Parts: sequence; C-alpha cells; structure tokens
Amino acid sequence: MEKPRTVGELRSSGYKVLPVREEMRKNLIEKIRGGETLFEGIIGYEETVIPALENAILAGQDIIFLGERGQAKSRMIRSLVELLDEETPTLAPTVLEENGVPSAAMPEFLENPFEPISAVGRRIIEHQGDNAPIMWVRREDRYGEKLATPDITIADLIGEVDPIKVAEGRYLSDEFTIHYGLVPRTNRGIFCINELPDLAERIQVGLLNIMEERDVQIRGYRVRLPLDVFVVASANPEDYTNRGRIITPLKDRYGAQIRTHYPRSVEHEIDIMERESSSFDDSDYTVTVPQFMKEIVAEITRLARRSPDVNQRSGVSVRASIANFESLLANAMRRAIRLGETEVVPRISDLGYIIPAISGKIELETVDDGREEQILEKLIQGAVVAVFNRNFNVGELEEVVTKFKSGISVEVSDSMASADYQKLSRQIETLNRAAAKLGATDSPAQSASAVEFVLEGLHLNKRLNKDKVAGKAQYRG
Repeated sequence: MEKPRTVGELRSSGYKVLPVREEMRKNLIEKIRGGETLFEGIIGYEETVIPALENAILAGQDIIFLGERGQAKSRMIRSLVELLDEETPTLAPTVLEENGVPSAAMPEFLENPFEPISAVGRRIIEHQGDNAPIMWVRREDRYGEKLATPDITIADLIGEVDPIKVAEGRYLSDEFTIHYGLVPRTNRGIFCINELPDLAERIQVGLLNIMEERDVQIRGYRVRLPLDVFVVASANPEDYTNRGRIITPLKDRYGAQIRTHYPRSVEHEIDIMERESSSFDDSDYTVTVPQFMKEIVAEITRLARRSPDVNQRSGVSVRASIANFESLLANAMRRAIRLGETEVVPRISDLGYIIPAISGKIELETVDDGREEQILEKLIQGAVVAVFNRNFNVGELEEVVTKFKSGISVEVSDSMASADYQKLSRQIETLNRAAAKLGATDSPAQSASAVEFVLEGLHLNKRLNKDKVAGKAQYRG
C-alpha cells in the first residue's frame, strides 16, 4: 500500500504513534511469541543476560550494562534497534510563507506528527495542519551513540545557543536560537553512552533531568521538551574507582543494571571465536581445524582469566581468543604455501606464533624483562595439557612411551612436511590409533597435527623429554 505522505493521510489511516518504550515492548512480545532469535551473534547469555534485558524492556526501564571489556556490551546495545518498527513517520522539512515571504522550516529531530514538541514542529502544524508533509525514517536512523570522553560538553549532549542564529537578529530567549545536542536529536529513538564513567561528573549532572523529568535546560532557559528517548549506557566495573565513577543520582535513574560476563563454557568460547575470526577461505586451499586445537586456543584465554600473573581487573576478552585463532591459522597457511601443500591444518608447533597476538590483549601484573614470554608459554602449556587430559588417559599411550624408551627420537617443527609425520605414526601403531581417536583421517596434515598433540601431551605429563634445537623440537625417552 502507498504510505501516507501528509499528517491528514496518516490520521485517516488509523496509524498510532507509540512512545519508544511501548514500541519496543510491543515488538519484543511479538518476537518472543514467534520464537525468534532476539539477539543474533550473542552467545552464552541465553540464561543470564538476555532474560534480564527482556525484563528491563518489558518494564520500560533505561539500562546500564556493566562488564569487563569484550563482553559484547556495545553489540547488545546496537542490536536493540531491531526492536524498533522498521519505519516510523516524522514531520518532513517544508517551506512556510509568512507575510508573503517563504522560509524553510526544518525540524531538528524526529517528531510525533500528531504532537510535535519543538517550536519548528509546532509552527509547521500551525501553518499547514493536516496538509503538513511527513517522511518515513528507518529504524537504523533512530539510534544515536556517543563514546564518553573527558572533553565532551553539555552542548554536545544537550545543546547550546547558536551564535549564528543570534547574529541573524533573533533574541536569546527565542527557542529558535538553540542548536540541539545528540540526545534531543535522538528523540523517539535509542541513545547510548559508551564508557559512561569517563564522562565528567559535571556533565553527568546535566543528564539528570533527561533521565527523570525528560526535559532539557539550556543557558538558564527552561525549554520544555518532553523527550521520548530510551537511554542505554555501558561501563566497566573498574571504572567506578579508576578512571572515573558514575555519580549516584545518575546511577539511581537507570532502571536496570545488567551485569555481563565472559563465556562460561569452552563451547561458547569456540563458537564466538569461529564466528568472529577472519575468513581463510581460498579456492586453492582447504582449511581444517581439529577440535582439540580449537579447545586449546579457547583454554588459553580461560586460563588467563584465572591466572594470578594477569591483571584480572583489566579482564581478558574474547578478542584474545579470536586474535589467537587467526594467528594460528595464519601460520598454518604460511606453512602450506611454502611447502606446496593444499590442506591447511594448525599444529602444536604453531602455538608459539600466537604470542604477538595475545601480548596486546592482556595486562600482566609483573613488568620484569623476559617474564612476559615465560608467562604466556606457561599458559599455552597449561591449555595443551588440560585438553590432552580430557582426550586421553596417559596409561593408554604407554606403548608409545615404551617405543621412545627403546631409543627412538623424533623431530617436529612448524616447517616440517605433513607426509613425514605419517611415516612416524605408521611405525608406532598406538600413535596411529591415538591420531585416529582425535579424528585424524588419511589426511597427512590432520595426522601431523594429531601426532604433535599426542607427543606434546606426553611430554607435559612428564612421560617424554623434549629438547629445542635450531627452531625444532626433539622428543625422546
């Protein structure tokens, strides 16, 4: 059907303009009834954060998300836009005639066509009534966001007297002299303040009226604007005491404080890691990542979140897992390119190349020279042994240990051809069976990855010795 183009047509169609909270509540109810996925790409919050968020929306409460970095706070806030109507009507710019002189009337923010709140909107309705033109705005254009920084001013968020308009001959007391800030310009939408504690306390005070009374005051003039804005914010817990704090009256005005968290299971960590990592698809190569290698990457991050050597107030985000996974695949790809292999499969010997990636994702408690790399290597080893012990009982690999005790030694490296590992696994039947248990097929690259994992697991369980020589690792009895 042809969409209404004037206020009169909109009124005749029976369209009802809902306040933004009622609009979001209505759409949320429809999604829940239809069994739709509410927040695409959000993993691990199904039983914790999402129920609390749904309750806050149903209750019509403003929300603050509290959690460490990398816990999808900004993503969840931006996904709230999906709870707005696909399109909504607002007054369109038009030309009005006063005393025979045409002048442009440009609404500065989204207006309810039936009940405009700004001087410009009221003027349009006063002159044109039901003939006032309307336009339809997409839901994406009803979202506003601002990263809180110490240099933000009240003018940025609320508004300020525009000196150019004053120079044109208007009085300071004239509402038309005001240039509105980001919050009023998000009227009938969602406004987000990221990292709220970084906002200077005197600026936070300026938000009190908007959060409770829903009006604004500029330069001493009480401009009554009954704003319809759904206000959301994000903050890190340590920000309350470190970089800044949220003043108590402002915190009190948020209806719901929702605490986010890191993935609570390896499966969730892996799921996020795979979804968010860069694609390595290439028609010339087949990329295969064994499950145990995925678990090792996820386990490194999980161990870092519990390590006394890592600053836990700073947190270790899922971005660490994503960056590590990408670096692991990159080195496996580089090896395949150099050796002329077509299958890309990461190995244990590739794990050393994730250190540059994870180094920028965590903050250590110590700053001693050379200590950082030792801590990271310890985390990698801890992850390998944890995943190995989930897959094997050391006793079932005793035959492999016996073979090495008889004098066998093996060299492995990240630059070694995959076919060389297959020869080794065929010589030791138990090693071949262990590789098969890990899902290694006849693929040389997958077999190489499995063999390295078994050998490293036996070494970390103190069943094999390991020497590092000229970039290679030698396992012996």
